[in-house]
Amino acid sequence: MSELLGAIATFLRHTFEFSESSPLLFTQFYFWAFFAIVYALFAPIARRTHLRNAFLFFVSLFFYYKTSGIFVLILMFVTCSDFLIARRIHASDDPRRRKAWLITSITIDLFLLCYFKYAYFFTDMVNDIFGTQLAVHDYFAEIGNLFAGDGRFLVDQIVLPVGISFFTFQIISYTVDVYKKKIEPVSNVLDFGFYVSFFPQLVAGPIVRASEFIPQLYKPFFLSRRQFGVAVFWILNGLIKKIVLSDYIAVNFIDRVFDNPLLFTGFENFMALIGYSLQVYADFSGYTDIAIGVAMLMGFYLPKNFNSPYKAPNASNFWKRWHISLSMWLQTYLYIPLGGNRNASFGTFFWIGLISLIALILTSSLWASATILGIAAAVIATARLYPEKRKKIIANINAFITMLLGGLWHGASWNFMIWGGLNGVGMIVFKFWRDMRWRWRMAWLYGTCLLLMVLCVTVGAPVFNMLLVWMICITLGTNVRFIYHMLGGKKDYAWLANAWAVTQTFIFITFTRLFFRSGSNLDPATANEVAWNTAKNMVNQIGSGWSLSTIPDVCAAYYNVFLLIVLGMIIHWLPDRWKRRYRIAFARLPLAAIVSLCIATALFVYQFITADLQAFIYFQF
Repeated sequence: MSELLGAIATFLRHTFEFSESSPLLFTQFYFWAFFAIVYALFAPIARRTHLRNAFLFFVSLFFYYKTSGIFVLILMFVTCSDFLIARRIHASDDPRRRKAWLITSITIDLFLLCYFKYAYFFTDMVNDIFGTQLAVHDYFAEIGNLFAGDGRFLVDQIVLPVGISFFTFQIISYTVDVYKKKIEPVSNVLDFGFYVSFFPQLVAGPIVRASEFIPQLYKPFFLSRRQFGVAVFWILNGLIKKIVLSDYIAVNFIDRVFDNPLLFTGFENFMALIGYSLQVYADFSGYTDIAIGVAMLMGFYLPKNFNSPYKAPNASNFWKRWHISLSMWLQTYLYIPLGGNRNASFGTFFWIGLISLIALILTSSLWASATILGIAAAVIATARLYPEKRKKIIANINAFITMLLGGLWHGASWNFMIWGGLNGVGMIVFKFWRDMRWRWRMAWLYGTCLLLMVLCVTVGAPVFNMLLVWMICITLGTNVRFIYHMLGGKKDYAWLANAWAVTQTFIFITFTRLFFRSGSNLDPATANEVAWNTAKNMVNQIGSGWSLSTIPDVCAAYYNVFLLIVLGMIIHWLPDRWKRRYRIAFARLPLAAIVSLCIATALFVYQFITADLQAFIYFQF
């Protein structure tokens, strides 16, 4: 009897204790056992909205505790603080008091986010400016040790709570919308807590706007037979994306190349970049698909977060298709308050100065900061000298600042700044290219090619070789389109022009991912140096001479990986109507057929499960 009780106690302790080795991830059996129990308890109370919401709130807190341990207290704190502050904002008629409460709320939320996410960056900044030797210290861990009476929490390092960027942005959107009187504040803290912490999307989004989700809290549960089928489809689709596409190609090829680029050929480095574009999409959109499916089974609907982003014909369109919830958040709560496409605000100049300071800290170079300030000053002066172009120039400045801050949202390191900045440059270049006359387009392309040829001869850096090859391809394609245009060609081959634009956009986005991937999963204290060296080595390998004779051998060695990359991109580029048809076809199948396909999919996915658990990429943000 004692052995049985001991076994039960061990099981319960394993179930309810936090363990870093067994988090509740969508790719683990533990999560699906957890969800089965939750759903069994959820079903009898699904139509009793307040009881259902309270139940799911406490379930979500338990889910976050199993994922992040003691950090659940932070989630509970911001939930309570913003619930109370939003009610104070709504109750007040004094504009100054309302704004003071709003500033208080945003200050609390951003302080917690910056403390956990940017502590290393701010410590380095202070040390560089004042010549001090400050070290990172976790005061929250120290407080925890005082209460616990021992040293169980480490105080000499700060660990980033999973999903803090996502639920912080979600809470800020709620408080701002209450301030702007777009929504009424939630009257029940349990209902609000459920909105903040709904477990399917808590740790990696999508970022759910209060105006989209809170009305669902009070709607009766409804799940039709077809909706059930669609929900199961999204879950299976997400698991295949994550485990078959993302994890398999990462473990068996991509991670090896990024860990030591110099050991691999230029072709292998190039294919690793292409593969990473597919990996990060399959990983992140796979999480979103599963989250949408799980939420739908409980009668809730999360917003679409991806819309075939690699079908985008330009960088601007890409950001309307990729991580849509973050893009919309940045547009609503950052780009528009900066002035949008109307004018420059105080925020515009403030962020230009702060970004210049950040560049100074990250590079330890006055030249980098001076260059940013010089470019900003030249652009602003141009806007003043040419009033007819002022609106367009200011809109581009605000868009560029938004993209840079979007890069910093992912992490305070130089590689994320470069990644965000390149995407901002890509958006601006497209807008100017779109409005440019054909003769100026051709002159710009030929001039750029000539400049790169000179740099290849005089400097000889591999990066110029790589850029020259890319620019020659763009120039040849543009020449064909120009000749076709001059001969009076119609739009019979518009699909071909779109395919060309999609290909060029995909290559550009893939190149920017070099800086995104090289700094991911790194210790913040060493991220800048390691990320820069990784990116530099990969560029050198890709830009150096390729041995064409080795390419067949490489393809044979990584046959399975390259085949998955090709198949993944083909499926991604299928027409949306085809995907909609087979999704609905799946949902209409008999229940027995759906169950059979679930079992078959589980067996299929099991063949690709790697020995090491691969966390979702966006958990680190």
